Amino acid sequence: MKTLIVQIKCQLGEAYNVAAYIIDKVIPCHIYSISGHYDLLAIINLDEEIDPGVFVNTQLHKVPGIAETSTMIAFNAFTP
Repeated sequence: MKTLIVQIKCQLGEAYNVAAYIIDKVIPCHIYSISGHYDLLAIINLDEEIDPGVFVNTQLHKVPGIAETSTMIAFNAFTP
């Protein structure tokens, strides 16, 4: 399992629509509204065989209302 942490900047007034679209039509995940430069934070678990770059480019970047993303990959969890 690969964990992606994706910060999402939305077009004005689109944050709730973007979050709902991702959860309903792209992938089940945790999405939080956040303060700062980005509007949303998505924590996405991908199967090992899915390439994170391909997923972000072919799935997330096609979501209506997304203006910008920043993606991190988490390697190890230090929680039980």
